[in-house]
Amino acid sequence: MSTTTLRLPPDLRDRVSRLAQRSGTTAHSFMLDAIAERVANEELRQAFLDEGNARFARMLETGAGLDWSEMRDYLRERAAGGSPITPKAKRWRE
Repeated sequence: MSTTTLRLPPDLRDRVSRLAQRSGTTAHSFMLDAIAERVANEELRQAFLDEGNARFARMLETGAGLDWSEMRDYLRERAAGGSPITPKAKRWRE
């Protein structure tokens, strides 16, 4: 494992120390967990954006997509616990 030095402003260092102590861990472990969580969230965010961009490119390439009103109704019914039929892609441009 490599070593990296973090220069923390005194107020942030004190907050980390306080929270780590209350969590029953060390400041080092607390910071590692915080960094790991942020990295995982950013990776998930990037994957979400990449998938959205790929889907948008495919939509532009094929000219097919989902009707928003049908998709909105589908999502509402799913959120309410229902089992709606998944909307089918349709040509939206020629």
